[in-house]
Amino acid sequence: MRIRTLIIDDMLLARKRVRRYLSIDPEIEIIGECANGNEAAVMIPQLKPDLVFFDVQMPGMSGFEVLEKLSDTKMPVIIFVTAYDEFAIQAFEVNALDYLLKPLNRERFYKALNRAKSLINLQKAGNNNSNLQNLLENIKNNFPKRLTIKANGKVIFLLIDEIDWIQSAGNYLEIQAGKESYLTRETLNQIEQKLDPEKFIRIHRSVLVNLDRIKEMHPLFSGDQEIILRNGKRFTMTRNYRNNLRRT
Repeated sequence: MRIRTLIIDDMLLARKRVRRYLSIDPEIEIIGECANGNEAAVMIPQLKPDLVFFDVQMPGMSGFEVLEKLSDTKMPVIIFVTAYDEFAIQAFEVNALDYLLKPLNRERFYKALNRAKSLINLQKAGNNNSNLQNLLENIKNNFPKRLTIKANGKVIFLLIDEIDWIQSAGNYLEIQAGKESYLTRETLNQIEQKLDPEKFIRIHRSVLVNLDRIKEMHPLFSGDQEIILRNGKRFTMTRNYRNNLRRT
């Protein structure tokens, strides 16, 4: 049986691109398109698709609002499409299989599609064993590879691997990446949720550090530790956060 697929996006060109990418796959049957959240809220329970490519930001209702409205409906596999990395964590919180950034990258698109097909075929076969669970866990452990931040009146796309440390600075966060420093209006808790805990750890209530940048540690009084980064930057890791380092 072919995989019944619905495309939801308020931009016609975006829908056409998704349709074009899907059209070469003989396992996919495109059963319709929606141009806004209100249409999506009607079409999903009516058409009962297996797979939905879902824009996050749309007129009427956002993708998240549609899913909330349909919480009592048996949901298809969802792949969110968004222009912003900031929605990745929220997408996984509502059990989306994956998310794609605009403009769509062909290779990344087909990678997400193949994951969706594997999951849907397992579900149709009634396979509830560990293979299905492993597939879901592998997908949800994919953290974004870049941050989208607003700093100095600009939107900046910052590769996460380039970040050395992040520190609270009043109502702002200071993000250090090599020789560049950025101030952005966001909380440390918000940005911590977007980062892989195996790469970034909280060493203080106001500091996150890239583990790969740590060069040395020295004991201080009262159980604290001095953290020295490879660029010479020094921080104090309070004893309340020592367990974060032990878990890595």
